[in-house]
Amino acid sequence: MKSGQRALGIAESYRGRADGTTSTLCGAVVRVDRAVDDAEMSRCAVGGRDATDGVLDIWNRLERPDVRYLMVAGVALAWYNLVDLEALAAATDRPVLSVSFEDSDGLEAGIEAAFDGEARVARLDTYRSLPDRRRVEVDGRPLFVRSIGLEPAEADAVLGAYTHERRPEPLRVAGTLASRIDAARRDGILTDG
Repeated sequence: MKSGQRALGIAESYRGRADGTTSTLCGAVVRVDRAVDDAEMSRCAVGGRDATDGVLDIWNRLERPDVRYLMVAGVALAWYNLVDLEALAAATDRPVLSVSFEDSDGLEAGIEAAFDGEARVARLDTYRSLPDRRRVEVDGRPLFVRSIGLEPAEADAVLGAYTHERRPEPLRVAGTLASRIDAARRDGILTDG
């Protein structure tokens, strides 16, 4: 893979603020050679159903046709605010990889316990529409990936190219930025006005 190929990584951070209703989303454009090219932020509602829209807001505001891949840290942002990977792939015309870092039994039981009625049904429908999660070894460490628009071997190669330590670099950078922005908002250093 060429060193200049770019991926957009999306991660979120919620540390708790007075409003208690939003989570910070951050997108980082990172090249295979680890150079950070661009960044943008958005928000999504804690416990809401707008995470996919928040990711697309970042994509649209960046205006980066040179980005080849979209990576998202997990599929359940901001307390079960599920990301629709098919919708992201269709809207961006890019392969999408959702990467998580821990093995789990899935989210169905948590969704069923936390929500009732239409809120539960909508989340379960989105969750059940996701591609299967696969375990991938990168430098001897496990990652768990769902992918749209890439064959498994291609997805593995993309993860391998962008992972220099434990996490794929676009997700590591996006997570660090989201955490710092969220802390600045919480501490009143960064305001929305």
